[in-house]
Amino acid sequence: MQLLIVEDEPKALAYLKKGLEENGFPVRTAADGDEGFRLARSGAFDLIILDVMLPGRSGWSVIEQLRREGCATPVLFLTALDTVADRVKGLDLGADDYLVKPFAFSELLARVRSLLRRPAPRRPDTETLGDLELTRSDARRGGKPVNLTRQEFLLLSLLVERRGEVLSRALIARQVWDMNYESDTNVVEVAMRRLRQKVDDPFEVKLIHTVRGLGYVLEVR
Repeated sequence: MQLLIVEDEPKALAYLKKGLEENGFPVRTAADGDEGFRLARSGAFDLIILDVMLPGRSGWSVIEQLRREGCATPVLFLTALDTVADRVKGLDLGADDYLVKPFAFSELLARVRSLLRRPAPRRPDTETLGDLELTRSDARRGGKPVNLTRQEFLLLSLLVERRGEVLSRALIARQVWDMNYESDTNVVEVAMRRLRQKVDDPFEVKLIHTVRGLGYVLEVR
Protein backbone atom coordinates (compact mmCIF):
# COMPACT_ATOMS: atom_id res chain seq x y z
CA MET A 1 0.00 0.00 0.00
CA GLN A 2 1.60 3.28 -1.10
CA LEU A 3 0.18 6.73 -1.80
CA LEU A 4 1.56 9.46 -4.05
CA ILE A 5 0.97 13.12 -3.15
CA VAL A 6 1.60 15.72 -5.86
CA GLU A 7 1.54 19.15 -4.22
CA ASP A 8 3.80 22.18 -4.76
CA GLU A 9 3.11 24.05 -1.49
CA PRO A 10 5.73 22.79 1.01
CA LYS A 11 3.67 23.28 4.18
CA ALA A 12 0.62 21.58 2.68
CA LEU A 13 2.77 18.73 1.39
CA ALA A 14 4.42 18.21 4.79
CA TYR A 15 1.03 18.34 6.54
CA LEU A 16 -0.51 15.75 4.22
CA LYS A 17 2.49 13.44 4.36
CA LYS A 18 2.71 13.55 8.16
CA GLY A 19 -1.02 13.01 8.66
CA LEU A 20 -1.30 10.10 6.26
CA GLU A 21 1.82 8.38 7.54
CA GLU A 22 0.55 8.72 11.12
CA ASN A 23 -2.53 6.83 9.93
CA GLY A 24 -0.48 3.99 8.50
CA PHE A 25 -0.14 4.98 4.84
CA PRO A 26 3.37 4.95 3.27
CA VAL A 27 3.72 8.10 1.17
CA ARG A 28 5.87 9.28 -1.76
CA THR A 29 5.76 12.93 -2.75
CA ALA A 30 6.35 15.14 -5.77
CA ALA A 31 6.44 18.94 -5.81
CA ASP A 32 5.69 19.53 -9.51
CA GLY A 33 3.56 18.05 -12.24
CA ASP A 34 6.39 16.61 -14.30
CA GLU A 35 7.84 14.60 -11.41
CA GLY A 36 4.36 13.62 -10.29
CA PHE A 37 3.53 12.30 -13.75
CA ARG A 38 6.80 10.36 -13.97
CA LEU A 39 6.13 8.63 -10.66
CA ALA A 40 2.42 8.11 -11.26
CA ARG A 41 2.82 6.40 -14.62
CA SER A 42 4.99 3.69 -13.01
CA GLY A 43 1.85 2.08 -11.61
CA ALA A 44 3.53 1.66 -8.23
CA PHE A 45 0.85 3.47 -6.22
CA ASP A 46 -2.56 2.53 -4.85
CA LEU A 47 -3.83 6.12 -4.82
CA ILE A 48 -2.70 9.49 -6.16
CA ILE A 49 -3.61 12.73 -4.36
CA LEU A 50 -3.20 15.43 -6.97
CA ASP A 51 -3.26 19.23 -6.94
CA VAL A 52 -4.32 21.06 -10.10
CA MET A 53 -2.19 24.19 -10.12
CA LEU A 54 1.36 22.82 -10.28
CA PRO A 55 4.70 23.89 -11.75
CA GLY A 56 5.35 22.12 -15.03
CA ARG A 57 2.39 19.93 -15.97
CA SER A 58 -0.92 20.90 -14.43
CA GLY A 59 -2.95 18.33 -12.56
CA TRP A 60 -5.39 18.36 -15.50
CA SER A 61 -2.56 17.40 -17.85
CA VAL A 62 -1.23 14.71 -15.49
CA ILE A 63 -4.50 12.82 -15.18
CA GLU A 64 -5.42 13.26 -18.83
CA GLN A 65 -2.15 11.66 -19.96
CA LEU A 66 -2.32 8.92 -17.31
CA ARG A 67 -5.79 7.87 -18.42
CA ARG A 68 -4.76 8.05 -22.08
CA GLU A 69 -1.93 5.61 -21.32
CA GLY A 70 -4.29 3.24 -19.55
CA CYS A 71 -3.25 3.97 -15.97
CA ALA A 72 -6.25 3.13 -13.76
CA THR A 73 -4.77 4.16 -10.39
CA PRO A 74 -7.43 6.04 -8.38
CA VAL A 75 -6.92 9.81 -8.35
CA LEU A 76 -8.23 12.22 -5.72
CA PHE A 77 -8.01 15.88 -6.73
CA LEU A 78 -7.18 18.10 -3.75
CA THR A 79 -7.29 21.69 -4.96
CA ALA A 80 -8.39 25.25 -4.23
CA LEU A 81 -10.35 25.33 -7.52
CA ASP A 82 -13.89 25.16 -6.19
CA THR A 83 -16.34 25.96 -8.99
CA VAL A 84 -18.80 23.41 -10.30
CA ALA A 85 -17.08 23.64 -13.68
CA ASP A 86 -13.75 22.71 -12.09
CA ARG A 87 -15.26 19.70 -10.32
CA VAL A 88 -16.96 18.53 -13.48
CA LYS A 89 -13.76 18.90 -15.48
CA GLY A 90 -11.75 16.90 -12.95
CA LEU A 91 -14.26 14.07 -12.89
CA ASP A 92 -14.67 14.10 -16.67
CA LEU A 93 -10.89 13.75 -17.07
CA GLY A 94 -10.99 10.57 -15.00
CA ALA A 95 -10.63 11.58 -11.34
CA ASP A 96 -12.28 9.28 -8.81
CA ASP A 97 -12.95 12.03 -6.26
CA TYR A 98 -12.57 15.78 -5.83
CA LEU A 99 -11.98 17.62 -2.54
CA VAL A 100 -11.68 21.39 -2.23
CA LYS A 101 -9.16 23.23 -0.02
CA PRO A 102 -9.42 24.15 2.80
CA PHE A 103 -10.59 20.76 4.04
CA ALA A 104 -10.97 18.77 7.23
CA PHE A 105 -8.27 16.12 7.45
CA SER A 106 -10.82 13.63 8.80
CA GLU A 107 -12.82 14.01 5.59
CA LEU A 108 -9.72 13.52 3.44
CA LEU A 109 -8.85 10.41 5.42
CA ALA A 110 -12.38 9.04 4.96
CA ARG A 111 -12.23 9.62 1.22
CA VAL A 112 -8.79 8.00 0.97
CA ARG A 113 -10.04 4.91 2.80
CA SER A 114 -13.14 4.76 0.64
CA LEU A 115 -11.13 4.88 -2.57
CA LEU A 116 -8.71 2.23 -1.32
CA ARG A 117 -11.59 -0.13 -0.49
CA ARG A 118 -12.66 -0.20 -4.13
CA PRO A 119 -11.61 -3.35 -6.02
CA ALA A 120 -8.23 -2.90 -7.75
CA PRO A 121 -8.31 -3.06 -11.56
CA ARG A 122 -7.24 -6.42 -12.93
CA ARG A 123 -3.65 -6.43 -14.14
CA PRO A 124 -3.52 -7.11 -17.89
CA ASP A 125 -2.37 -10.53 -19.05
CA THR A 126 0.26 -8.86 -21.25
CA GLU A 127 2.34 -5.79 -20.38
CA THR A 128 4.25 -3.93 -23.08
CA LEU A 129 6.99 -1.33 -23.24
CA GLY A 130 8.20 -0.51 -26.73
CA ASP A 131 8.76 -3.87 -28.42
CA LEU A 132 9.05 -5.73 -25.10
CA GLU A 133 6.10 -7.95 -24.18
CA LEU A 134 5.74 -9.62 -20.79
CA THR A 135 3.00 -12.15 -20.05
CA ARG A 136 2.37 -14.01 -16.81
CA SER A 137 4.76 -16.75 -17.92
CA ASP A 138 7.23 -15.50 -20.52
CA ALA A 139 8.87 -12.52 -22.22
CA ARG A 140 9.36 -11.53 -25.86
CA ARG A 141 11.30 -8.70 -27.46
CA GLY A 142 10.78 -7.75 -31.09
CA GLY A 143 8.48 -10.75 -31.35
CA LYS A 144 11.27 -13.18 -30.34
CA PRO A 145 11.20 -15.23 -27.10
CA VAL A 146 13.61 -14.15 -24.35
CA ASN A 147 14.84 -17.16 -22.38
CA LEU A 148 14.93 -16.12 -18.71
CA THR A 149 15.64 -17.90 -15.46
CA ARG A 150 13.03 -17.66 -12.71
CA GLN A 151 14.94 -14.89 -10.91
CA GLU A 152 15.50 -12.98 -14.15
CA PHE A 153 11.79 -13.21 -14.91
CA LEU A 154 10.93 -11.89 -11.43
CA LEU A 155 13.43 -9.06 -11.89
CA LEU A 156 12.05 -8.10 -15.29
CA SER A 157 8.48 -8.32 -13.96
CA LEU A 158 9.38 -5.86 -11.19
CA LEU A 159 10.98 -3.45 -13.67
CA VAL A 160 7.96 -3.65 -16.00
CA GLU A 161 5.44 -3.25 -13.19
CA ARG A 162 7.22 -0.13 -11.96
CA ARG A 163 8.46 1.13 -15.33
CA GLY A 164 9.53 4.76 -15.36
CA GLU A 165 10.43 4.65 -11.66
CA VAL A 166 14.03 4.47 -10.45
CA LEU A 167 14.35 1.37 -8.26
CA SER A 168 17.11 1.19 -5.68
CA ARG A 169 19.31 -1.89 -5.30
CA ALA A 170 17.91 -2.37 -1.80
CA LEU A 171 14.33 -2.41 -3.07
CA ILE A 172 15.21 -4.83 -5.89
CA ALA A 173 17.00 -7.19 -3.49
CA ARG A 174 14.05 -7.13 -1.12
CA GLN A 175 11.41 -7.67 -3.80
CA VAL A 176 13.19 -10.29 -5.94
CA TRP A 177 15.36 -12.19 -3.45
CA ASP A 178 13.56 -11.33 -0.18
CA MET A 179 16.89 -10.24 1.29
CA ASN A 180 18.46 -7.13 2.79
CA TYR A 181 20.90 -5.51 0.40
CA GLU A 182 24.45 -5.13 1.65
CA SER A 183 26.80 -2.70 -0.10
CA ASP A 184 29.48 -5.37 -0.45
CA THR A 185 27.07 -7.75 -2.22
CA ASN A 186 26.90 -7.58 -6.02
CA VAL A 187 23.97 -9.95 -6.53
CA VAL A 188 21.76 -7.21 -7.98
CA GLU A 189 24.45 -5.92 -10.34
CA VAL A 190 25.25 -9.43 -11.60
CA ALA A 191 21.57 -10.26 -12.17
CA MET A 192 20.97 -6.95 -13.92
CA ARG A 193 23.98 -7.48 -16.20
CA ARG A 194 22.70 -10.93 -17.20
CA LEU A 195 19.20 -9.58 -17.78
CA ARG A 196 20.58 -6.82 -20.01
CA GLN A 197 22.51 -9.37 -22.06
CA LYS A 198 19.22 -11.03 -22.93
CA VAL A 199 16.78 -8.12 -23.07
CA ASP A 200 18.94 -5.23 -24.35
CA ASP A 201 22.22 -6.36 -25.93
CA PRO A 202 20.69 -7.88 -29.11
CA PHE A 203 18.66 -4.71 -29.77
CA GLU A 204 19.53 -1.16 -30.79
CA VAL A 205 17.09 0.50 -28.38
CA LYS A 206 18.05 -0.08 -24.75
CA LEU A 207 15.32 -0.30 -22.12
CA ILE A 208 17.21 -0.92 -18.85
CA HIS A 209 19.13 2.14 -17.66
CA THR A 210 21.42 2.75 -14.70
CA VAL A 211 20.81 5.95 -12.73
CA ARG A 212 24.15 6.62 -11.10
CA GLY A 213 24.00 6.46 -7.32
CA LEU A 214 20.27 5.65 -7.28
CA GLY A 215 19.51 2.37 -9.05
CA TYR A 216 17.85 1.19 -12.24
CA VAL A 217 14.91 2.22 -14.38
CA LEU A 218 13.07 0.56 -17.28
CA GLU A 219 11.95 3.06 -19.88
CA VAL A 220 12.16 3.99 -23.56
CA ARG A 221 14.51 6.93 -24.14
